[in-house]
Amino acid sequence: MYFIYSLMLLFFSLILMFFGFIFMNYNITYMIDWEVFTMNSSSVSMTLYFDWMSLFFSSVVLMISSMVVLYSNDYMMHDSFNIRFLILVVLFILSMMLMIFSLNMISILLGWDGLGLVSYCLVIYYQNNNSYSSGMLTILTNRVGDVFILMGIGWIFNFGSFHFMYYLDFHYHWLNLFILFIVLAAFTKSAQIPFSSWLPAAMAAPTPVSSLVHSSTLVTAGVYLLIRFGNLIFISDYLMYFYIISMLTMFMSGLGANFEYDLKKIVAFSTLSQLGLMMSILFSGNFDLSYFHLLSHAFFKSLLFMCSGLIIHSMMDNQDIRFMGYIFNEKPYTTSCFLISNFSLCGLFFMSGFYSKDVIVESFMINTNNLICLFVYLISISLTVCYTTRLINYIFFKGVSLFPFRSVDEGFSSYISLIILVFFSVIFGSLYTWLIFETPLMYFMSVFMKLSILVFMFFGILFYLLFMFFSIKLFMFNFMGNMWYLGFLGGSFLNFSYYNISLFYKYLIDDSWGETYISSYISSFLSFFSFKFNFLIFNNLKYYMLSFFLMLFYFML
Repeated sequence: MYFIYSLMLLFFSLILMFFGFIFMNYNITYMIDWEVFTMNSSSVSMTLYFDWMSLFFSSVVLMISSMVVLYSNDYMMHDSFNIRFLILVVLFILSMMLMIFSLNMISILLGWDGLGLVSYCLVIYYQNNNSYSSGMLTILTNRVGDVFILMGIGWIFNFGSFHFMYYLDFHYHWLNLFILFIVLAAFTKSAQIPFSSWLPAAMAAPTPVSSLVHSSTLVTAGVYLLIRFGNLIFISDYLMYFYIISMLTMFMSGLGANFEYDLKKIVAFSTLSQLGLMMSILFSGNFDLSYFHLLSHAFFKSLLFMCSGLIIHSMMDNQDIRFMGYIFNEKPYTTSCFLISNFSLCGLFFMSGFYSKDVIVESFMINTNNLICLFVYLISISLTVCYTTRLINYIFFKGVSLFPFRSVDEGFSSYISLIILVFFSVIFGSLYTWLIFETPLMYFMSVFMKLSILVFMFFGILFYLLFMFFSIKLFMFNFMGNMWYLGFLGGSFLNFSYYNISLFYKYLIDDSWGETYISSYISSFLSFFSFKFNFLIFNNLKYYMLSFFLMLFYFML
């Protein structure tokens, strides 16, 4: 069954890629609109929008999904509920497709909500306490984004249409609030500060899900939404703040990855770093480069997750990199793919990541006029190389081989899925550059500026060597390694605060006079007066006579 679904997804991916080239070559755009009902001159409709950008992105999503489903044939082979898993993955892909092709706020919400709900079902798939807590953190954070989308729908409902495309080139002052809602929704989905804590927590899901979610679907939905909104974002008054937040996310996740020992969480931090890179160049105004990196990142990140899953399998499901080591002796094929994906992530020359990442950094160096921002940007690149070097060192050379039964072999499905993703991780960047950009994208700068990117990449290796040889215990180690306490503030802190309030309430009400004066006072007060009124009603004749004589006496006076 997995093979059939994989072939179907691959077939649709190739068809969409073919149509994407046709649509781009002839500059074709199709919009399919189905009006559901009209209310107060506002039309509520389902809209599908087909252009080269949505077709290419959906093609990449389906390509990676087909490889993930094929890989799952081996990975989930011995799972009791593997058919349920497959259905959930297909539902997840369909939700993403709906979001990609939507041009209407209502249909965007359907796909957006579908992604959040199905991702929750996948994160809690293994049904243990850790999965449940991670799933709750994931869905509650994503619900915040859904609320912002709903508020955006309510706001745009005042102006006659849910089609945001009609407003893309308008500069109305009321659009400021709408843009704020959309950007905050995208921040929750793409896990930017302060909503970053759910992304490492979502690693509780099975590895094929992590590969799909963290490469091309859930986390990239926010970036894709902002690319779709395009020029509208630039009328916002808060653009500089959004830009700084995305850059700090990139820096924070790079630091976090250097202090983490869980293999899947390191790769999750790596995803967060790349999302910060995409967001920062997007808020700088270069949508094409953000879209380019979105696609190229999808291939090498899904490959990185798949290789990590196979390594974890061979480690008897242990994810701590300190217990891994010398895996290249046992798994030369997986480790080769792992190295290629890591090199592409670092932006090694002429690999897929190089073509998008290098141009992004060069564009940023030319367009920025802030030295601190430039320095943080280049340090973030160094940190990427630093945690990649650390990961390779632990898995290949430094770790300890404590597991005597490390002989889980890759299946045929894994071989096929890995080699196809390796192919795209190597050549996709150059193919995209040659085929999509109408003119070659070049930046002319001094030798010093051109080499500064390479110098900072070597700095990353140097940083790791310094940490390793001198065993430096860095100041604020706990702060930097824990996502600047975002995990605590976004999860445990709220629970602790609520618990303390509940405890205070218990002391006040149950264990003190609060029971009498707060909980029971109103009810006893009502009971007392009810009793008095009851007495009056059932003994009324003499009281009525008495009141009559009193009133009469009063009037006579």
